[in-house]
Amino acid sequence: MQKRIERKKKPVHFKHSRFDRKSKRKEHLSFYRPEAIPALKSTLSRIGKPHPTPFVPDEFQIMALEAIRQTDCLVIAPTGSGKTWIAREAILSVLEKGGRCWYASPLKALSNSKWVEFGLHFDPENVGIITGDTKENTEAPIIVGTTEILRNQLYDAMHQGKDLNCDLVILDEAHFLGDADRGVVWEEIMIYLPTRVHLLLLSATIGNGEEIAHWLESIRKKSCMVITEEKRPVPLYPLFLHSSGCLHPFLEGKKVSPPVADFIRRTDEKRLRGGKMPDYIGVIRVLEKFNLLPAIFFLKSRAECDAALTARGMLAPLQNSVEFSYSLDELLGRFPTLARHRQLKVLKSMRLASHHGGQLPAWKMLVEEMMNRGHLRVIFATSTIAAGVNFPARTIVLFNSDLFNGNDFDPLSATEFRQMTGRAGRRGQDNIGFMLTIPGKFMDLNHIRHLLFQQPEDILSQLKNDFAMVLNLLLSQTPEDVCKIFERSLAAYQQNIRHQDADFSAAQSLWKDFSRHLKFLQQEGFVDEAGTLTDDGRWASKLRLDYPLLVAQCLRENAFPEENEKIMAAVVAFFAYDRDDDIKLPVKDLPPKLVLSFRKVMVAVRPLMHRMETAGFAVTKRHTAAGTAMYFWAQGHSWDSVIKATGIAEGDMATLVLRTADNLRQIASLKDTYPEIAECAWKAREAILREPVLFF
Repeated sequence: MQKRIERKKKPVHFKHSRFDRKSKRKEHLSFYRPEAIPALKSTLSRIGKPHPTPFVPDEFQIMALEAIRQTDCLVIAPTGSGKTWIAREAILSVLEKGGRCWYASPLKALSNSKWVEFGLHFDPENVGIITGDTKENTEAPIIVGTTEILRNQLYDAMHQGKDLNCDLVILDEAHFLGDADRGVVWEEIMIYLPTRVHLLLLSATIGNGEEIAHWLESIRKKSCMVITEEKRPVPLYPLFLHSSGCLHPFLEGKKVSPPVADFIRRTDEKRLRGGKMPDYIGVIRVLEKFNLLPAIFFLKSRAECDAALTARGMLAPLQNSVEFSYSLDELLGRFPTLARHRQLKVLKSMRLASHHGGQLPAWKMLVEEMMNRGHLRVIFATSTIAAGVNFPARTIVLFNSDLFNGNDFDPLSATEFRQMTGRAGRRGQDNIGFMLTIPGKFMDLNHIRHLLFQQPEDILSQLKNDFAMVLNLLLSQTPEDVCKIFERSLAAYQQNIRHQDADFSAAQSLWKDFSRHLKFLQQEGFVDEAGTLTDDGRWASKLRLDYPLLVAQCLRENAFPEENEKIMAAVVAFFAYDRDDDIKLPVKDLPPKLVLSFRKVMVAVRPLMHRMETAGFAVTKRHTAAGTAMYFWAQGHSWDSVIKATGIAEGDMATLVLRTADNLRQIASLKDTYPEIAECAWKAREAILREPVLFF
C-alpha cells in the first residue's frame, strides 16, 4: 500500500523558492504533505503553556531535602523534575550553619553554568569555581567544579593528613559512575570522601539505585536514602511520522499503533537504504504546522548536524523580533568572536542551529541560550550531548535507533534513550512533550517501543588503575592500604553479591593490576622497594594527567624548553591530544627551534614508551601536528587562520587548548623542583588561554 501511495504523490512546489530551482541538484525537495489523523486532535489540542502557579515542592523533593540534612541521599528523578532545587535548598541549609559545600559535575560547561546560576541565587561572593582552566573565588563557602578537581583535592587532603574543608558534596549526573572513561573518578570520590561529609547524588538514569546505596552504606557506615520519582514533570507523547507526512500515535497501549505495525510489515528495506539526506525541512514543516516546535533533531554525526543546516530552502525566513535581536546582541556582546561564526547567518535567518562537540564552547552556549529563550525552531545535535546539556524542547526527533560508541554503532541503551527523551517538554512552558520517530535506514521502530518501557541499565563499577592514580594513592597509603581500598570498591561489592562463586575476586584483580603498575614504577625509579614514593615519585604525583610518566620523563631528561613559552605549549600539546585521528597539517617549513624541540621530546620518551609497551601498558601515538597547531596558536595567530591551516574542528581545537593548558598548569605546580620550566609552563598557559577558547 505504501508503494502505491508514493507513486501517486507529486512534488509540492512553492513559488519563488530558491530551493525549487536547485531541487534536482540538491535532492532535498520535500514529499511530505503535513497532516495528522483525527485521533491525535485531542492530544494536539493540549499543546500550550500551562497557567502559572505558585511553586510548591513535590513530595520527593521534600523527602530528599529532609534526608540530606541528616545523612547521604541518592535522588533518581526525570530530567527537569527539580533536582537542582534540592541541591540549592541543601546548600542553603549548610550555609545557614556556617558550613561549606562542593558541587561537582562531569563537564566544564555544566560547571560554568552552575557557577553562574548559583552566583545569581546565593550572591557571587559566596560562590567560587575550580576547573582545569578556571579558578575564581576559591575560598568561597560554595565551590563548583569538575569531579576530577574534587578527586584531586581528596588526594591532597589524604596526603596532608587533613580533613576536606567541606560539609556537603553534591555529585550531579551521578550516573557517570558507570562511565567507561570517567567512572573511576566518581568511585574514587565516594571511597575517599570522609564519612562526616554528607553526600548528595543526583541523576535521572540509574537502574540499580538501591545497590549503589547499600554499597555506600557498607563503606561509609551511615545510611544512604534513595529517593525515586518516576513521574515526568511534562508528560511524554510518542509520535510517528509516516513517509507520506501524516502524524500518527506511535503507541496503542504498550504496543505500536496499527499504522506503525503496518509500516514495519510493509517496509521495503532496499528502499530505506538509499544514501540521500533525510528530509529535515519536510519534518520541520510538519512540526511547524502542528505547533510542535521548538525541536531537537538527534543525528548520527557532527557532519550530519552541520549538513542539515544547508537544507533550508523551503523554510520561510522569520522576521527577527525585538526580543530575538536583543538576545542575540546581548550574547554576541559576551562572545564577540562569534559575530563572524559561519553558522550565525542561518541562525539569524532560519532560526536553525547545529550543536555538537566539534564546535566552540562559546557557540554551544549561545545556541543553548537562544533555544532556552524560545528563539530557535530546531537544533541539530548529536545524541552524545543529550547528557549534561541545558536546552529542552517541545519535541525531540529521532532518526536513528543506534548510537556511535567510539568504534561502532550500538543500539540505543535505555539510559541513553532516557537522556534524550528527557529533553522533550519544557517545565513551565509545555503542557506536553513529544518524541517523534522518523522511519529510515537506521531506525528500528520495535527497539524504540521496547525502550519506552525499559528502565535504565544498572551501573557497574569502572574502577581501574592508571599511573596517576597509583602515584597519588602511594602519597598517603601503603600498598597494603591500597589493597583494603580495593576491597571496599563498588567492583568488589558488586561481584560479592552478583557472582559469589567467582574464582578470582574483583579486589584481587584490581590488586594484581596495581602490583603490575607498582612494579613498573619501581623499575623506573618513582617508587622504592618498600613501596614508598621516591623524590621523583613525589613530584610526579602532582602530574594528574593521562600520561604522567611521559611528561615526567621529559622533565627528567630536560627535554622541555626553559625560555620559549610558545615551543613549551607546542611540545606539551603532544601529551594533550586525545583523538585517534591525526591533524592533517604539513610540518615542513617549521622553525628549526620547533623541529629540534619535537625531536628532543621524542628522543626522551621513545625508550620509555617502548618499555611500557613491553610491560603490557597501552601507549597511544603522539601527534606532531597537534604540537604544530598549538605553536601557531601560541604565536598569536588568529583563531580562524589556525582552524583553516590545520583543518581541525573548532571544538576539538578548543579541547586541545584547554587540555594543553591543564597539562601546563600541573607542570607549573613543580616550581620547587623545576623552577625555570615551571615558570615557562605558566607563561605558555597564559599565551594560549584567550578568546575564543575562554569566554568568561
